[in-house]
Amino acid sequence: MASRLPTTLRAFTRTAPVLRSPISLQAQRSFQTSRRQLQDAVPVAPVAPVVQRRPVGAFRGTLFGFLLGSVLAGTGIYYYVIDEYKVSNELLTEDIYALQAAVQRIEAYVKNLEEQVPKK
Repeated sequence: MASRLPTTLRAFTRTAPVLRSPISLQAQRSFQTSRRQLQDAVPVAPVAPVVQRRPVGAFRGTLFGFLLGSVLAGTGIYYYVIDEYKVSNELLTEDIYALQAAVQRIEAYVKNLEEQVPKK
């Protein structure tokens, strides 16, 4: 190989080799690869079969959401109506008692007037 180089380069090849420090040897990159790295990766089969869950379909999810929302809204409205019914029932009972007291006062007033009016 030295015979094919030009004369100026032959002089450099005949001189004593340059000692390289261990740091410079470590700094050089190696582009070598082994046969194992060049081989294609072989996929590994899973050991246990994976059980896949079926995804919830759009129709089933929508139907379930609608029914759940309807039940919750119906329950809320039911308790609201029951509470309003109790309040209105109490108010009506109080009005009935007030009306009964007013009728009794009027009846007592009319009896008092009848006693005071002379009979003809």
